[in-house]
Amino acid sequence: MSKELVFGHQNPDTDAIVAAKAYSYLQNQLGYDTEAVALGQPNPETNFVLNYFDETTPRVIKTASNEVDSVMLVDHNEFQQSVSDIKDVKITHVVDHHRISNFQTELPLYYRAEPLGCCSTILVKMFDENKIEIPAQLAGLMLSAIISDTLLLKSPTTTDDDKIAVKTLAEIADIDYEKYGIEMLKAGTNVAAKSDQELIDSDAKSFTMGGKSVRIDQINVVDFDDIDKRQDDIKKAMSAEASDKGYDLFLVLVTNVLNSDSKLIAVGSSLDAVEKAFNEKFASDNTMPLPGVVSRKKQVVPPLTDALS
Repeated sequence: MSKELVFGHQNPDTDAIVAAKAYSYLQNQLGYDTEAVALGQPNPETNFVLNYFDETTPRVIKTASNEVDSVMLVDHNEFQQSVSDIKDVKITHVVDHHRISNFQTELPLYYRAEPLGCCSTILVKMFDENKIEIPAQLAGLMLSAIISDTLLLKSPTTTDDDKIAVKTLAEIADIDYEKYGIEMLKAGTNVAAKSDQELIDSDAKSFTMGGKSVRIDQINVVDFDDIDKRQDDIKKAMSAEASDKGYDLFLVLVTNVLNSDSKLIAVGSSLDAVEKAFNEKFASDNTMPLPGVVSRKKQVVPPLTDALS
């Protein structure tokens, strides 16, 4: 059996890194030959997680077809979020918790998709279904991924399955998930250490909505002032990247992880559609308050897709 690479999306978050590691471990236990890799460097939150559990950082790849013929995808399916040469390799497996869009294969494949708060929650179920134990170290990593994606189970994307998975993994890893979770989330909010470009790229995903190219980034903070004082420079960086990459609309969702409120920063066209999507008006500085909005997947992408279609 030929080796396959397992990876999450570009600009990987904690779930993209951890899900690749977890799925690779599971598949290797089932007889496959896989390696978990990443499509970018881990962010500060993920680095905290990897260091906390003494886990190695995955190798970063730019292309896959120069190494393997087949790949497995986790935490994404849209080709624009995947490796640059995704069309040149065979996709054999996908495990994801996002919408299915711009995805097509020539051959049948294993595809597991569930509307849960985190891809790693699906993997917890798959370990159980295959009667394979989750090692304590891996349990800690998977626990971290669910905490990250659900903002410590406060996000509206959180399901009962996510809550069960968190308790199961916390028991295996022997960790107080609430105390650890707050420490972990805070570790990912050190925006002062990042450049404006790093801030707008660190957790950004590209989408096609109504024929328009839309880029949506999310920045977690513990105080909106951390971004407010850099807002003009951030918008300049957004405008420059939108012009360079051809984005029709670039949105940055700034989320306070302590009170679960957000603020939207926008550049580009179709701002009226954004106002329609959220039933809210932009201020003169192209910012919009979004109280209670914390999930890009559930609270931003669906209404925006409807408004732009």
